[in-house]
Amino acid sequence: MITRLTADYFPDVLDDLTDILHACVHTGASIGFILPFLPDDARAYWTTRVQSELGAGGLDLFAVYGEGRVLGTVQLIPATMPNQPHRADVAKLLVHPDARRRGLGRTLMHALECRASELGRTMLVLDTRSSDPSRLLYQSLGFQIAGEIPNYCRNPFEERLEPTTFMYKDLSPGT
Repeated sequence: MITRLTADYFPDVLDDLTDILHACVHTGASIGFILPFLPDDARAYWTTRVQSELGAGGLDLFAVYGEGRVLGTVQLIPATMPNQPHRADVAKLLVHPDARRRGLGRTLMHALECRASELGRTMLVLDTRSSDPSRLLYQSLGFQIAGEIPNYCRNPFEERLEPTTFMYKDLSPGT
């Protein structure tokens, strides 16, 4: 089951979100964090970065449920600049490592795209470490590669820099 989380319900799923983020970083996901990365670091991200934006309407947070808990999440962040009312960012597509290869990421992205369309957002953009398997998922969902920047992010395990691929998807009718 997919749901768009509200600020009121956020505290009820904070432990699950914390566990997902912590587990994803520890399995090598390049989502802005490096090791060492403690559960408290994951909780702090959700409470300081996401919870306030969720409450202020600055993002939509989706969750997919199974096995009595949240198994995955993704964020839709509408651009706020006056010349970008058509655009939104896709952020932090996370599926717990124990729940991967079940289509949950694809399901989350479908819900995100539907919401973007409801909001009149016709251009989605994201970035992903070029070597991450998520790049293949995004391409299979119709995202196009805009370009790659070398040495953009640090590897979560080693002190070496890696390239990041920037991608976009046009949701305009007829594309």
